[in-house]
Amino acid sequence: MRAQTLHLIRATACLAFAVTLTAQEGHPLTGTWSGERTLPSGERERVVLVMTWDGKAIAGTINPGPEAIPLGRVTVDYDAWTVRIEAKAPKPAQEILIEGQLADLGSWHRTFGGRWVQGSAEGTFTLRRD
Repeated sequence: MRAQTLHLIRATACLAFAVTLTAQEGHPLTGTWSGERTLPSGERERVVLVMTWDGKAIAGTINPGPEAIPLGRVTVDYDAWTVRIEAKAPKPAQEILIEGQLADLGSWHRTFGGRWVQGSAEGTFTLRRD
């Protein structure tokens, strides 16, 4: 009987630990996403998105660094797991629209892909959360 109690305590502790780990993940978009966008010419460009969740809104940047572009409005359709991100690039001044679908939601390395419009150039993108 004592061995069963010990086993139950260990199983409960493992379950509590697993729940704690998944609870710390936060919003499905939180994290660093890296990948590529394909330009109309077929050329590929490396892209990094960093997104955070403050409990009310998603914020972040495109290509963090000296020329980072802050994210504007971010909208998520939680029923379809689609995301729409609006931003403005300062140099050259261009509107950016990123629309896509989240996939592999159960994985830490989920993916996000779809359509990327920057100025008059429209292409596709595929990102993976690091």
